[in-house]
Amino acid sequence: MDLTTIETILVEVFILALKIAGPLLIISMVVGIVISVLQAATQVHEQTLTFVPKLILIGILLVVFGGKMMGLLEQFLKEIFHLIETGI
Repeated sequence: MDLTTIETILVEVFILALKIAGPLLIISMVVGIVISVLQAATQVHEQTLTFVPKLILIGILLVVFGGKMMGLLEQFLKEIFHLIETGI
């Protein structure tokens, strides 16, 4: 196992993490900003108003795109196990 192989695997890990977590984090951030603007405009500062919509949207996203996310993770793990099996 040389340094180039390790570097390639680490780059793939970071890209996979962005592909899996990125959409969820972006949606959560956008919803949080929209709710915060609405709270500032109406002067209603209830903590559950930011938490509940984020929770619902992330749940919906996981139901809709969870299979694709798991597929990406499965494909990556198959590649890693193949590298381990062949002795890299």
